[in-house]
Order: sequence, then structure tokens, then C-alpha cells
Amino acid sequence: MRMAFLGNHVPRLCGIATFTRDLCEAVSAAAPEADCYAVAVNDRQGGYDYPERVRFELEEKNIHSYRRAADYLNFNNADVLCVQHEFGIYGGTAGSHLLALLKEVRMPVVTTLHTILSEPNATQRQVMDEISRRSDRLVVMAQKGAEILRGIYAVPESKIDIIPHGIPDVPFADSALSKEQFGVEGRTVLLTFGLIGPGKGIEHVIEALPEIVRAHPEVVYLVLGATHPHLLAREGERYRLSLEWLAEERGVKDHVIFYNRFVTPEDLKEFVSATDIYLTPYLNQAQITSGTLAQVFGAGKAVISTPYWHAQELLADGRGILVPFAQPAAIAAAVGEYLDQPDVMQRTREIAWNAGREMIWPAVARRYIECFQLVRAERKAPSRTAFAGWTAAVRSYDLPALHLDHLVRMTDSTGIFQHALFTVPDFHHGYCTDDNARAFILCCLLDDLGGTPPCASLNGLSSTYLAFLACALNRDTGRFRNFMSFDRRWLEPAGSEDSHGRALWALGIGAARPQRKGQSILCADLFEAALANVECFSSPRAWAFTLLGIHEYLREYPANSRAKAAREALVADLIRLWKQCATDHWPWFEPSATYDNARLCQALLLNGRAMGHEEAFRIGIESLRWLVSIQKTPSGCFRPIGSNGFYERDGARAHFDQQPVEALAMVAACLDAHRLTQDETWFREARRAFEWFLGRNDLSLPLYDPASGGCADGLHPDRVNQNQGAESTLAFHLALAGMNFATHPLTATTA
Repeated sequence: MRMAFLGNHVPRLCGIATFTRDLCEAVSAAAPEADCYAVAVNDRQGGYDYPERVRFELEEKNIHSYRRAADYLNFNNADVLCVQHEFGIYGGTAGSHLLALLKEVRMPVVTTLHTILSEPNATQRQVMDEISRRSDRLVVMAQKGAEILRGIYAVPESKIDIIPHGIPDVPFADSALSKEQFGVEGRTVLLTFGLIGPGKGIEHVIEALPEIVRAHPEVVYLVLGATHPHLLAREGERYRLSLEWLAEERGVKDHVIFYNRFVTPEDLKEFVSATDIYLTPYLNQAQITSGTLAQVFGAGKAVISTPYWHAQELLADGRGILVPFAQPAAIAAAVGEYLDQPDVMQRTREIAWNAGREMIWPAVARRYIECFQLVRAERKAPSRTAFAGWTAAVRSYDLPALHLDHLVRMTDSTGIFQHALFTVPDFHHGYCTDDNARAFILCCLLDDLGGTPPCASLNGLSSTYLAFLACALNRDTGRFRNFMSFDRRWLEPAGSEDSHGRALWALGIGAARPQRKGQSILCADLFEAALANVECFSSPRAWAFTLLGIHEYLREYPANSRAKAAREALVADLIRLWKQCATDHWPWFEPSATYDNARLCQALLLNGRAMGHEEAFRIGIESLRWLVSIQKTPSGCFRPIGSNGFYERDGARAHFDQQPVEALAMVAACLDAHRLTQDETWFREARRAFEWFLGRNDLSLPLYDPASGGCADGLHPDRVNQNQGAESTLAFHLALAGMNFATHPLTATTA
């Protein structure tokens, strides 16, 4: 007999995909002589690397693909089709593309309903009614689901089967036996697992932890699971990072461990085995089923949950503790109730484990086989990856994935455009040397890091940006021009001192990358041709940018006397400014703190250490420490000096408009301070500044857009500037590259 399953399927990361695979395996094990296969729904171009038993793939948003899937099922004479239904996994309004398949298949259909809406809108109601009409039977996992089907959708009781969510069959065991592999032996382990998103309510557990650990300091809270892929595509790791920030702000970061990964079933069993209390603080009362709750309950663990529908039913009659939604105090009290009364917790565990014997996959498979009217399926379990032995001590700081689409979009054959109208390049303002220098630096750093997305050819992009810098240098005067119109006309005979210094900085970095020989040689040539003019500059930032370039250049050409002489002169100039201006209350180089401030500190840190110049290094640290102190809110987030007035000595400090280049400068300077001093305080400050891009700021709004790969142009008092220009986008990606270097050290960087 032939049995087909339709739904998401592993390796796609979602609960439905796991359920489809697990159900297929369980039915296959119960009826090994049957033929069992899957039809998988793809949510992305190219699909996934499915196991061989996935015999057909349909495209979620292509209605013609659903009809082709129906043809495939009919042609292969499937005896029964088991559909996994969840709003959001099928294309069309309210998932209506699924109806195109159901209307054309000839075999009996059994539909498992993972979500049942008690208050559907008109379209959702229409789709659900049609699914019900075209299904021979409907499977729900809780009595509440059957109640809704009967009362709201008028489905006859004779058409409904109640089959619990399947779970692995694990022995009743002491959690202490499994804790050592995670480095949490001797501790009380609280666990929440599943795909992470705002509806999980994890923040309320973290809010409860200070009270919990006061009474039970041995408690550690494990948050296990990857961010939901769709949420990750829209918002990046915004929610997860907010949880990490909250743990830090509440003083419990040492009691929270985030495992940001999608775990295998074998690994999940190990985590569950190490658990003392499982928490599901979900915020949606209408959740009709939770596979994670079912699995941990059936493993005989004490459970504390908010009263969503599945939890109300499963944890009734002393099988767990229910707490109100979004109430940290209630969560803390429930945890305390279990930990203060171990006999109560033990009795609850035994009741749960015994009740769970009806939910193990072999029992569930037998129920499905009965529902399929003895139509059987075969599926050989795919091979498993051995448990890797993750421990609490081995975990890294999560960073957004590299996404260069907007950078590519902003670049043509001339260079990178200065400005954007939202996410669209603005041709009117043309190009500038400043941004092409930044873009070239980014390419050099990404080349060092490796792993560039396929949308971007680093060699091609870096060649374009370097070609712009080469054209910008007027060989007759030794000065860089800055602004170029869209029709490739230079708009000035010489650019600002700052743009000249930034170009030298980029060229110094390029000269120190001999792996791209042609570019390296050209960078060195341009650097040497443009260095002399800096001697007559008066801009402290131009001095600092040049010093950053010299620092890089001397890594490849350590004996170059002109570069070393320029370094000594510019370091002396910055020290002179410091001595003329700095006081105990204003430890700064100028009477005002304006833009790219941390670059002055960074230049002295790097060159002071390289030269063995202790005074320069000390001033770099002292000035950076002051800059950190004045760019922090009472709540602990980074607040750069605003460009709408800056900060004058003895005057008011501008809080807005906040610029991405300020956050970048602070990230880079603090990372270098951390690398040079090994003081973890500096890495924390770099993180704080980097997280400004991600939403840890005055408005709690992200500036980085993971959907486009661009970064907003600034933070106003009431909003984010939605334009995603070159300077801001490059600031984010340079900061991200710096953080990647810090967490995965390959080489030093002055970005």
C-alpha cells in the first residue's frame, strides 16, 4: 500500500517539518511492509536537501505547483494522503492554494489540524470549511480542538479523531545523570525549547529569574532553539538579542544560557534528560497544540506553563502548574513551589510520565493507521548526527548573517552612490571618495574573513572602489577629490582633509593585503603619492584617519621611513591638542566633541602601542573611557553624540540626530582597546555600541534592515530615517565585520 504525507519536511526548520518526518517514521515502523513517502512544501527558491523519501516538492507560492503535486499523487496511485495543516505554510490568502490540490486528488484525505482558529476571519473560515468538506477525516490533538470543530465549524463528531501529539519514548530518569555533558552538573536546570520568537514569552521567565535565584542560586535557565527562519529573514536576531540584553540588565546573565541552534532529535533527548523544570510561558491562549510541551511532559518532567488551550488540558488534575500570562512573579512563585517541595515535584513527574505512555510515537502511529483504515506506510529513519557534546562554557556571541544585497544594489561600474531614497540608489547626488574608501575597506576585511554571500564578488566590488580612489587622486597636486556627479564630473579641485585622510586609511589597508597582489601594489603607490600633503593638514580627524592607514601600511612596509616620520608627527600633533584642551572634567582633544570621535582615541591606541609610546596609549585609553561614559543612557544603551548641535564644553549635549558612523567608530575603538588590554570591559562596550544598530537604542528601533541588507541613515527623536545610504550601510557592515573578527579572531583590524 502507498501512503503519502503532505507538509513541510526536515531539513526545513519548523515544528510542522519535524512532525511530518516523525509521523512518517512512526507509521513506517508500525507497518514496515508499506510504502511511505512525502510531498514537501518549499518556502524558498531551490528548496532544501531533502532525504530521498521526499519524492515531490511543491513551491509554496505557486498555485500551479499544487496542481502538479496532485497529478503526481494521482499518477502514483497513493492509497491515502495525510495533510499537515497550519495557517501560514501554504500559499494564497489564508493558505487557499492548498484547495487547488485537494480538489484534484482522487485518494482519501486525512487532514491533521495543527491550529484551529476559534475566531477566523471570513477568508480563513471559507478555507477551513473547504478543507473540512474535502477531507475524509480530521485529526485534532486535544479535546478543545474537537470542541471548536463541532461548535464553530459544524463538523460532525463522526468525522473527527482525537490523536495526541506524538513524543519519543524515553525512560523515567534522574536529570542529574545527564547534566555533566552540558557543564551544568550540580545546578537546577530550567528549560524552554523550540523555534524562538516573540510569542514564546521568554522575556517573562528572565524577568522572574532575579527572584528565583535569590532563593535558589543554583538555578540556570536554558533557552534552546534557533530563531524561526521567517522571523530571522524579516527582523534578524532582534528578539533573541533583546532577551540577552534583558538578562544582562536584570543581572542574571550568568544564569541564562542561549543555545542558538536547531537540534537533532537525539540531541533534544539529551537536553530534556538534563531538565528539572520545563517552562512554556507562551502568550497566545488559542494555541491548540504544542509539540514541545507534549514531549517534555511525556518524558516525566515537572512543567510550568501559561494557560493556553493545550496546556490547560494536558496539565489538569495535578499534572503540572499553570500561571497567568505575562506574569513573572507567578512564574517565580511556581518555580519556588516545586523547588521548595521536591516530593511534590517528584509526584508530578511520575503522574506526567505515566500519562505520557499514551502519547509515545508507536501508540500514536497505531491510532493513525486505524484512521487510515489500515493503509500502511514505510519510511526508513534517516541517519542521525552524533551528539556533539555542547557545554555551557562553549557558546559565542550571536551576530547577524552577512547580507550584502543593498551594497551591491548601491554600486555601479563607477563606484558606490552616496545616497539612497529608501532602498533605491539616488543618482542625483552621485559618488564620493569618502564612501568608496569605506566600501574598499569593507571588501578587504570581508576578504580576510571569508564566507561572502554569492550575491557579491568581492574582487569585482573592491576593484570598482579602488578604481574610484585611483581616479580621485590628482597626481599633479597629490590631493584627493571627493565629490563626483552621476555623469562622472569632479565637482571640486580638492576634497576635504577628512576625505583625504579616509582615502589614505583605505589604501593603507589595501597595501597590507598582499593576497591580492595587483590591488596591493596599486594601493601602496597611491598611498605614497598622497601621504606628503597630510603634513599641512589641520583637521584632527584627518590626522587620525591617516594614522589608521599608516598603522596598516607599516604592517607590510615596516621600514618605510616616510610613513614612520609621518606617524611620529601626527601622534605628536594629537598629543599637543590633548595637552592644550584636556582637563579633569573635559578629557578631550577639542573644545567640542563632534563626529567620528572615537577615531582619535583609536589612532593613539594603535600607534602608541606599535611605537612603544606610553603617553599616546594612555591618552587613547583615557579619552576613550570618557567618551564611553558620556555616550550611555541611564538604561544602559549606547547614545552617540547627536549631529544636531554636537557637544560643546560647558554647553548642552545634542542627543539627536544619532549617526551610524558614531556607533561604528565606538565599536572599532573599543574592540582595539579590548585586543590591546585584554580588559573584557571594552568588549562589552563594543557590543553595546554594535547593538545600537539592532535596536538597543533610545527608540528601541533597529536601524539595520535584515531584509534589504541596508542600514537607516540615522535616528531622529521620534523615528528612524528610512533612507539607506552608503555611509550608514557601510557603517553597519564594517561594525559587523569588526565584531566577527573579535568573536572569530583571524587578524587585527582598524575598521
